[in-house]
Amino acid sequence: MVDPLHSRGPSYISPTLDIANGPLTSWHWMLDVVRYLVDGGIKWRSMPADFPPWDRVYAFFRRWMRQGLVGELHDRLRGKVRQAEGKAAEPTAAIIDSQSLRGAATVGADTRGYDGGKRVGGRKRHIIVDTLGLLLVVAVTAANVSDRDAAYPLLERLRALHRLIALVWADGGYTGRLVDWARHKLQVMLQVVKRSEDASGFVVLPRRWVVERTLSWLMRSRRLVRDYERLPATHEALVQVSMTMLMSRRLARSAASGALTPRTRSGPGRG
Repeated sequence: MVDPLHSRGPSYISPTLDIANGPLTSWHWMLDVVRYLVDGGIKWRSMPADFPPWDRVYAFFRRWMRQGLVGELHDRLRGKVRQAEGKAAEPTAAIIDSQSLRGAATVGADTRGYDGGKRVGGRKRHIIVDTLGLLLVVAVTAANVSDRDAAYPLLERLRALHRLIALVWADGGYTGRLVDWARHKLQVMLQVVKRSEDASGFVVLPRRWVVERTLSWLMRSRRLVRDYERLPATHEALVQVSMTMLMSRRLARSAASGALTPRTRSGPGRG
């Protein structure tokens, strides 16, 4: 359960994970409404009558997004999920990939493009996840922006937010000078996992399947199946909201079964 605490005055809400079921507050209610929107894919103005007015919910979401509270809530939940899985809160390895999405009419011409390879007009979301598939960094660009071009600022953000990252797996779209740049500028090894030339049909590629699974998780949220947002930053925040839903359910199941104590790993490995 998410329990916002007024720890720094009324202008700052510090979201923390409260496993013990505390009293339901208005902040719980607002967060649940935002999650309802992301999960069901409805319009802001189409909120059910028994929910708060849509403009109040939207104002709440925008305020949390601008103050970085959506990201803070997401990051705290990720740390708790990682610890429950027997890993350190901060990862040391990651996987990068992208996904092209059709853009609705609400997507402005200045932030949309056409992905000729996928034949999709709209936007593209670029994500970096840890070895559990949990989101580390997300960026939304026009669909015509190549994976390699988007990777430069994305990897810089990853390095600034997660200083322990030393290895990032990627597909063939991230080859070239990007590999040398990441090694010399960021001290991060970008390892390209290529498909074997002898392989035919569907093949599960090592490490790359983890980020592909995360992209499929995001597609369960109907609001994220297409890009309806006027601002790319709004879509990025909704991606984080979608991941908080997945992580909070996972923690709730662990708490209900009494298995919230961290697991122990057997043998070395990157995480």
